[in-house]
Order: sequence, then C-alpha cells, then structure tokens
Amino acid sequence: MNNEFSEEVQNSTPSEIGEDIPQALRDTPDAAPKLGLRPWFLAIAGVTSVVVLAAISGLIFYAAAPKNTAKQPEPTSSVSPDTQNTNSNKESILGHLKYQEASAKQIVAINANGRVRLRESAAKKFEQMVKDARASGIRLVPISGFRSIKEQEQLFFQVGATRNQTPAQRASVSAPPGHSEHHTGYAVDIGDGAVPATNLSTNFENTQAFKWLQANAARYSFELSFPKDNIQGVSYEPWHWRFVGDRDSLETFYKAKDIKPVPTP
Repeated sequence: MNNEFSEEVQNSTPSEIGEDIPQALRDTPDAAPKLGLRPWFLAIAGVTSVVVLAAISGLIFYAAAPKNTAKQPEPTSSVSPDTQNTNSNKESILGHLKYQEASAKQIVAINANGRVRLRESAAKKFEQMVKDARASGIRLVPISGFRSIKEQEQLFFQVGATRNQTPAQRASVSAPPGHSEHHTGYAVDIGDGAVPATNLSTNFENTQAFKWLQANAARYSFELSFPKDNIQGVSYEPWHWRFVGDRDSLETFYKAKDIKPVPTP
C-alpha cells in the first residue's frame, strides 16, 4: 500500500472507509464471514473446496493403490505353422536335423545286388509297394537307401569341393554328415525304370512313377521328404521318400519338429 493511500485511509471516517473499500477486504482473516457476503462468492468458494478435496483424494488413492508388477504376456505369433521354421532341433546344421546311424543288424537288402538297403520294417513295405506298382505297369527302382556317416562325408565335402560349393550351397542338395535321413535306414531314393535319365533329377516329377507315388505312397507309409518350398530350405527332391510307418520312424522324423496335424481333404 502506497503512502498516499495510507494517509487517505487514516484521514477518512469509518463511513467513508465502508464506502471506498469492499466489505470483504475490511474483514480480518480470523473474523467470521458476514451475512452480507454475496451468494456467488460463497458458491465459488464451495466449488473450489470440492475440487481441491477431490484432487487430494485422487492422489492418495493413486499412491496407495497396489502396482501391477506382473509381466504382461508376450503377443502370440501370427505365423502359420506351415510357413514358420519348425526345425527346433538345436543340433541341426544348415536346415538338416541330426540323425543316428542305423546298425548293420537293423538293415536288409532291397535289390538284387544287395547294395541298396533299408530297415526291415521299411524294406517290407517298400517291396510291397514295388510289387503293386508293377501290377499297374509302373517300375519303381531303388537307387539309394541306407548311407553311413562316413559315406556322407565323402558326398558332402569331396563332391562339394569338386563342384566349388560352399557348405551352405552344398547343404541345399546334400545333407552334412550325421544329418542325412539316409543314416536312419528309413529313406530311399526312387527312380522310374522306364526313364532312368530322370534319376535324381527334378524331371522325375514328370514320370509315371512319381505320379503313382503321389497317389499311392501313403498307403505304404512313405512320404516325400523335401517337397517344393519345404521349411528346411532343402532343394526340391521328388525322388527322395521316407518311411514313417512305425513308432520309431515316426519319432525319428517328427519328434524334433512342431508340425501340426493336417486334416484329410
């Protein structure tokens, strides 16, 4: 308050002070509110008090409320099982699973010279399949069956070096040693006796033998190992089939993969 206003207040009479200064300013902080206070002022004060109390209550509730420290669930993948890499075997190399080598006691010959061999359970089904195919005019010829890890080493490293292929390039057409389905004694490469030029070639898919296999191989518990665009990234091999007709063969090829059942069309 400036000096001029102070002198003016001191020289004024009580009635003059009442006229120049609003009544609310003349009340001391400890004085009870006058009945003369205007209703709008009381309303504003009441609303303000309610707002302040609500804000304080909200802060207290927020501070006292237990915090949710539980870890939120991760979003589920929307990738289809048919397209995602389901190869969960930690011992896989370049898309090929690790397989145990069948013993000599577990394999038997399936051709005349005895060079092509399979496990006994697979051999019986294969021989029946060959017989039934022949009755339909189809000549299924076994090209390669059981293969030892030592034999696979030569195919992978020596042939790969001769063809100037890196391991990754070689793995697209031949499994690394210890990771070939042929080690199991359940896999067999099949050709068409009528057109041997298509052996171990993608042209085999154009033969009558391949078409017969597509229509009938499942009846004998054989399936194509590496179809087009397979999840392992192995080159398409229409000639390479595997037996999955007993518990051991099924677990050998499927236990390490999270492959879902496929409904019958």
